[in-house]
Amino acid sequence: MEIKTVVGDITGIKSGAILVTHFEATKTPEGAAAAIDKKLDGAIANLIKQGDIKGKLNELTLLLGPSKLPASRVAVVGLGKKADLTLTKVRGAIAEACRALRGKGVADIASAVIGDGVNGIKTDIAVQAMAEGAVLGLYTFKRYQTKPENGNGEVKSLTIVGKEKAALGKAAARGKIIAEAVNYARDMENEPGNFMTPTRMAEAARQIAKKYTLKVEVFDKEKMKELGMGGLLGVAQGSQQPPKFIILTYQGRQSKDIDIALVGKGITFDSGGISIKPSENMADMKDDMSGGASVLSAVMAVAQLKPAINVTAFVPATENLPSGTALKPADIIKAMNGKTMEILNTDAEGRLILADALCYAVKSGAKEIIDVATLTGACQIALGTITTGAFTNNQALIDKVLAAGKQAGENAWQMPMFDDYKEMIKSDIADIKNTGGRYAGAITAAKFLEEFVGKTPWVHLDLTGPISDKEKGCLVKGASGVPVRTLINFVLSEAKK
Repeated sequence: MEIKTVVGDITGIKSGAILVTHFEATKTPEGAAAAIDKKLDGAIANLIKQGDIKGKLNELTLLLGPSKLPASRVAVVGLGKKADLTLTKVRGAIAEACRALRGKGVADIASAVIGDGVNGIKTDIAVQAMAEGAVLGLYTFKRYQTKPENGNGEVKSLTIVGKEKAALGKAAARGKIIAEAVNYARDMENEPGNFMTPTRMAEAARQIAKKYTLKVEVFDKEKMKELGMGGLLGVAQGSQQPPKFIILTYQGRQSKDIDIALVGKGITFDSGGISIKPSENMADMKDDMSGGASVLSAVMAVAQLKPAINVTAFVPATENLPSGTALKPADIIKAMNGKTMEILNTDAEGRLILADALCYAVKSGAKEIIDVATLTGACQIALGTITTGAFTNNQALIDKVLAAGKQAGENAWQMPMFDDYKEMIKSDIADIKNTGGRYAGAITAAKFLEEFVGKTPWVHLDLTGPISDKEKGCLVKGASGVPVRTLINFVLSEAKK
């Protein structure tokens, strides 16, 4: 979709629909809605007076445009109470409105800047949020449908009308880049496991590198053996698909130091291995590479935004399948840093491959590390399907990551990391065991990962929770693309220091 920005009077914009907004408990149209209302001979004001337009959040009222307007329709979207307006609600409102208008066959939408000046929201930030919301809300994944869906077409453009063209254009472009990176991650996550193999994941990284002039390295099994990556090799040994260790680097300043390492779990399909999962919902395990997709997509966006900072994504990629060569419960394997790991449950495999990736990031001299993984069902039990669990060995770092998530509208919550939890992963016959049992599963998994970061400031994001089974705001059914925007915001904020 094209995002356009213009300076002018919204009543003169030719489009399939003009979008205006209304706040709950406001008795008359305001701003752009008031200007449109004059052209409609008071139609919006009358609907407000009659109670047909209440202004409740995401409420949409559609009016046919008369000859006085060059637009075919006028859509009034509710923003809820003015005092409660946030950027998240701006994104959600434009997303809901764009989907609804797409359902009516509207191809071109025009809108004034939503939320400009309300509750301290600046124009450029509002425009960026609108661009993000529109691109995210209109996302679909139809690649494998052989017949066209019986729909009403697509929204081809959104024109945002404001007062300062330069600021509008830069903000809209930034929002589109960020949202398209999220959608790229969604595409990767939605791909079935027979297509999004470790090899295909590596190829996606190579394509990103080629398009945006980045450095990419892909290690094969022999290189992993040379490095002693026993965790990644151990999980991979049950699959016929060769594992890959993917390194994608953006260099925004002259030094070759890695300012930020983004480490993403890349299990392209997780059956649980010998400790096989129940068949119900196993199909969802094609998205167990969401962490890897997120970090690759975040670096892709960073490459376009060009901050003066160095960022490298590390993705250990493999399948986790049962076979005669697969890891077995009670096996012992060795991670890259020499620590031995007792395997009690082969379905606790993500931490095994991340162990090696974290070791490699530390060895590479990363100053800060954020790892992203659909790591534990326990985190979803704790926080539901709304919130990402956040864990750390450095409070200052996690505060910045949580602030970046809040700005993005991606919920995260810090979980405890008391030393007492480490006792739960002590092994009688190895250095550590790969599961601490039923209780505090998300925390013991994080304590396991902590064994491989040393003193490097580190944050672990367990994103098993954030999923969507319906359309709501920026989210659509299927892959969420969380936490791509959090990662991008964090990198941009660190570059400003």
